[in-house]
Amino acid sequence: MTHDVFGADEQTKFPVDVARWVRLARLVVEEEQVPDETELSVIFVDEQVMSDLNERFLAGTGPTDVLAFPMDDDVVLGGRQPDQGGRGPGSPTEPGDPPTLLGDVVVCPAVAHRQAGIAGESLEDEVALLVVHGVLHLLNYDHAEPEESETMKRRERELLTRFRELERNGEQTST
Repeated sequence: MTHDVFGADEQTKFPVDVARWVRLARLVVEEEQVPDETELSVIFVDEQVMSDLNERFLAGTGPTDVLAFPMDDDVVLGGRQPDQGGRGPGSPTEPGDPPTLLGDVVVCPAVAHRQAGIAGESLEDEVALLVVHGVLHLLNYDHAEPEESETMKRRERELLTRFRELERNGEQTST
């Protein structure tokens, strides 16, 4: 499978292991059986950038922890719903087709740091959750309704457990 995940750290306040979070994002799309030839980005930004994005695109105020910006909405919306099983967004690609652009996941480590302290978690655990959460949003998971929220939380736990198992065993997701 070819799932290209690009990572960038555009903030300097908290050290971020971009390669690790790229592996996690790749694991999510692989475990969700997203078709080959897909691309997404995981970008780490400071509070000002996150605040600007939140205000501009969601009419929110201040920085938030994670934002997901789907690119190919028509493909994602036509894809698998979380409880229906099967493959993820789109359909199998033909040779020479352009990649499906899933979108961008934007994470703010400064907000994650505050949330981790409140929850009694490590910054690493909080960032891992936010990366999975953001990628699942790109794959059409949501948490607006209680049933959707429980489905999304359950899948987050499953994926984080799988990632930790792979890390403990010294395995990495495919590149």
